[in-house]
Amino acid sequence: MQQKISESVNYIESKINVEPKIGLILGSGLGDLADEIINPIVIEYKDIPHFPVSTVEGHKGQLVIGELMGKNVVAMQGRLHYYEGYSMQDITYPVRVMKKLGVETLLVTNACGGMNPKLYPGALMLITDHINMMGDNPLMGKNLDDFGPRFPDMSAAYNPELINVGRKVAKDLDIDVQEGVYTAISGPYYLSKAELKMLRTIGGDTVGMSTIPETIVANHSGIKVLGISCVTDMAIAETLEPLEHEKVMEIANMTKPKFSAYVKGIIKEVE
Repeated sequence: MQQKISESVNYIESKINVEPKIGLILGSGLGDLADEIINPIVIEYKDIPHFPVSTVEGHKGQLVIGELMGKNVVAMQGRLHYYEGYSMQDITYPVRVMKKLGVETLLVTNACGGMNPKLYPGALMLITDHINMMGDNPLMGKNLDDFGPRFPDMSAAYNPELINVGRKVAKDLDIDVQEGVYTAISGPYYLSKAELKMLRTIGGDTVGMSTIPETIVANHSGIKVLGISCVTDMAIAETLEPLEHEKVMEIANMTKPKFSAYVKGIIKEVE
């Protein structure tokens, strides 16, 4: 694994002349933010040695490296999902690569279902904590000692200082941003009513199919994480209606201007 990571990093570094300090994982509906990066170097996943390739609609599958809001960034324009058939180690591989490229802060975004009645389609939510219901963990197996300890602490997986930055930016931009606990399942299906009741009962506010593996590996690697969810549908058991991916993308795209402005505001404030 470490040899593969080194080969990926060497290839990327041969194409760029900046050291990105901020990493962005752009979920459904937010990929266009990478198009605003100044002096971009675009590298398709398929061209990077050992890099997995996105297969989901709405995920372009490329790294964009350059400057955004005055900061050097590397953006994943399209993420990888467990339900695509990749292992947990595969879908978090890019986070390992980001660490070796010099990334110190990771902003991870997603589209999700809202289980808390206070939420609504189009709402943004700062992730304060998570519940992993995916049935797997990216740190299983041999520990990569060069990245972090065998048993990393996840009591503050979403960095409190970055959450405060998120709160400040929301206030400055007058954007309604909620806070809550994100739960993740493996997918690829939208949950049953009984499953939603269970997740809500154990403390989940939103539910999705990503983000937690990347957050775990980032914390293991010493990268500070800020997670932001875009609620695309209400996943409340009592009022649940049939859902299609096209509807999720429709709401994600409608929320894009607000979401994009919010993420850019945070990048500007990150030290």
